[in-house]
Amino acid sequence: MLVGKVLGNVVSTRKCEKLIGNKFMIVELVKSMQGSTAHIVAIDNIGAGIGEYVLVATGSAARIGTDNDTAPVDAAIVGIIDEGTGLE
Repeated sequence: MLVGKVLGNVVSTRKCEKLIGNKFMIVELVKSMQGSTAHIVAIDNIGAGIGEYVLVATGSAARIGTDNDTAPVDAAIVGIIDEGTGLE
């Protein structure tokens, strides 16, 4: 599981049928979790807003988090963080 901050959203009018109705958010990973990339696009089914810190599941766990095991999803927002230390 990763921690990041929602920076914005992505709109896609043409996409895989299994992704229709999903919201896509741009998430900046906190510095300690960035690895080789600083930003990811994640499916958001819980209603995270811009500026909020979120928990992001990746890989097969992301598909489970969207309740669609066959969707082409690699990252999903699965929680909104109320408070935490070391997030900046």
